[in-house]
Amino acid sequence: MLSGFKQFILRGNVIDMAVGVVIGAAFASVVTAFTRDLLTPLIAALIGKPDFSAISFTVRGSVFALGDFINALISFLLVAAAVYFFVVTPVNALVSRMRKAPAPADPTTKKCPECLSEIPIDARRCAHCGQSLAGAVSRAS
Repeated sequence: MLSGFKQFILRGNVIDMAVGVVIGAAFASVVTAFTRDLLTPLIAALIGKPDFSAISFTVRGSVFALGDFINALISFLLVAAAVYFFVVTPVNALVSRMRKAPAPADPTTKKCPECLSEIPIDARRCAHCGQSLAGAVSRAS
C-alpha cells in the first residue's frame, strides 16, 4: 500500500504539478504587486481616481465593491498576458522546433515492370498480367 503511494508521489507529473503551483503562487504575488503598485496608480493618474479599491456603490444597504473587481480583472488580464507571452508562446516555439517530421512509411506496393500496375511488394507474380517477378527489378512507387 505504501509502495503504491510512494510511486504516485514520485511520478513526474505530480512533482511537475507541485513545482508549477509553487512558481504560479510566486508569480501571482509579483503580478499582484505590479498591478497594485505600478499599474493601478498609472491608470488612476490618467482617470483621476487614486485607488480602484475605493470605488463602490450601495443598493439598499448592500455595498458593491466595484473597485476590487476592477483590480482583480486587471490582475487577471496581466497574468493571462504574461503566461501567454512568456510561457505558452516560447514553449510552443520550442516544441515545434523539436518536433521532427515523421519518417515516411515504408512502401507496401511496387509497380509491375511489364504492365506498371500496383502490386504488393512481396508478390512474385503480377495479379494483372501474370508476369513473373522473380528476376525483374521493380521500381518502388
